[in-house]
Amino acid sequence: MKKKLISVVKLFSALGLGIFIVYLSLKDLSPEAKQDIIHSFKIANYWWVFFSIALGILSHIVRAARWKILLQPMGYSPSLKSNFLAVMVGYFANLGVPRSGEVARCSVLYKEESIPVDKSFGTVIIERSIDMVVFFSLFFITLFVEYGRLNEYVKTHIYPAINSKFAFLSTNMLFGKLLLLSIVLLALVYFIFRKKIRRSSIYKKTKKVLLGIWEGLKSIAKIKRPGLFVVYSLLIWLLYYLMIYTCLFSLPQTSSLGISAALTVLVLGSIGIMITPGGIGLYPVIVAQTLVLYGISKESGYGDAIGWITWGAQTLMIIVLGAASLIILSLRKKKTYDTPSESKV
Repeated sequence: MKKKLISVVKLFSALGLGIFIVYLSLKDLSPEAKQDIIHSFKIANYWWVFFSIALGILSHIVRAARWKILLQPMGYSPSLKSNFLAVMVGYFANLGVPRSGEVARCSVLYKEESIPVDKSFGTVIIERSIDMVVFFSLFFITLFVEYGRLNEYVKTHIYPAINSKFAFLSTNMLFGKLLLLSIVLLALVYFIFRKKIRRSSIYKKTKKVLLGIWEGLKSIAKIKRPGLFVVYSLLIWLLYYLMIYTCLFSLPQTSSLGISAALTVLVLGSIGIMITPGGIGLYPVIVAQTLVLYGISKESGYGDAIGWITWGAQTLMIIVLGAASLIILSLRKKKTYDTPSESKV
């Protein structure tokens, strides 16, 4: 009962946060900007949006194929169809209850292919570890590629705001100084309170995540086709990127932004998806703020529009395919499989 109550509280807290962010993002918009958002939805070329959705479906098929590679060393060879249905049910579950999708997809695979949940769940953790490695790699690549644009934005928008409130501070290399000071303070705090920190739940969870990522990287060498696994992992994120890139073409105002804008939206938008269920509320806000770097002003409303279009395409795909997967699974009869030791795999 306590666990169910905690899950309900987490669900409503996450949804509440998303709705609150939507309210904050819209309340200060001028009537003209709100009209521009509505107008953008009316003039959008939805063929590009449908193409984006098709790329998203393909990314999930590739994810299902990659999952199959991870399961094979344990003696299991589920069908691509079963894996795909399980993946979509997992994404669908995550929209409602954050982090419930991992268990949901493993439960589906158990019912369809008789693969124990504990074994398939271990492969999902490996998947997540690899995805985090790719994400952080893209994050640092984006910082490197877009450093000049980000630096200009800080000089134009951040430094003046700091000077107006803290005139005594010199903005010369301010963020570099703050970064260095933060590193020194963190090191000092860790040295003084290292025993208490090591006993804290945050430290243990962080350590567990990092160890999981390391174990995930090491496990690649144990699978039968590590090269194909790496290709699939990169292809998944390439398709994620192309989903966003093609959506930019749906509006005339964002169609000429280029490949770097799509990369930045991919990286920063992914953070929004990690924080709120499916990125509700937060993802469109992050997209709108990101596109300010590329000349799409917040006041115009076009950044908000493309954020909602991109988020809507991804969410609609998950809802439709997730619900369809549940219906298909409910109509299918459970197959009977022998255990790996008894069957020829």
